[in-house]
Amino acid sequence: MPATGTGAPDPPAEDNSPDTAATVEREVRVPAAGAHLGAQLVVPDGATVAVAFAHGSGSGRHSPRNRYVAAALHRAGLATLLLDLLTDPEAHDRHNVFDILLLARRLHAASVWLRAETGLPVAYFGASTGAAAALEAAALSGSGVRSVVSRGGRPDLATPAALTRLRAPTLLIVGSRDSEVLSLNRLAADRMHCEHRIAVVPGATHLFEEPGALRTVAELARDWFTGHVGRPATGASPRRPA
Repeated sequence: MPATGTGAPDPPAEDNSPDTAATVEREVRVPAAGAHLGAQLVVPDGATVAVAFAHGSGSGRHSPRNRYVAAALHRAGLATLLLDLLTDPEAHDRHNVFDILLLARRLHAASVWLRAETGLPVAYFGASTGAAAALEAAALSGSGVRSVVSRGGRPDLATPAALTRLRAPTLLIVGSRDSEVLSLNRLAADRMHCEHRIAVVPGATHLFEEPGALRTVAELARDWFTGHVGRPATGASPRRPA
């Protein structure tokens, strides 16, 4: 069924810091495929999974939207890694911004580091072009990724082979008014053989700027991650998009 918004404004960004005394929060440098990437690691006490964020083109670990989603995950007891998949010089080259395979290699390497650093299973949250990188990385043999959530993503930029190989349960969140991206998500979903769902947020545009829209995204992501903490599916029948 389509997701519904609350109709209330999203809390301001300054209210989104972890609010648990036992939470560990630190800036880190993550070695990943030829670079050391700036990142923020937050691990609440008793965390059950660590979610690595893959940001969209022109965005990074300081993205207010992804930080808002991350804060909601912290309150649910999930760890997060907000990281830049490109160094500052690399980000100035638009070719790198849309090099999905490079971004996927970086994300995969970061997830290996994250698993070793926290001892937790890893999931991915991808936005815009970062969603394609997340799907490519999750489709790698032996990735062990528990689940994937895409926000306003471009899964169509992932290779058809990756979409077919993907086994991690995948949630694609799209605004109802983001019609072109919604169509592209539906086309990509048709290639998936894993458990998957398209959640349509009524009245939302690409950036989910409407009152309550981003809150709905955060709630959907939280529920998907907490509901798929176990091992990723290896041969589940596709779940038809809502």
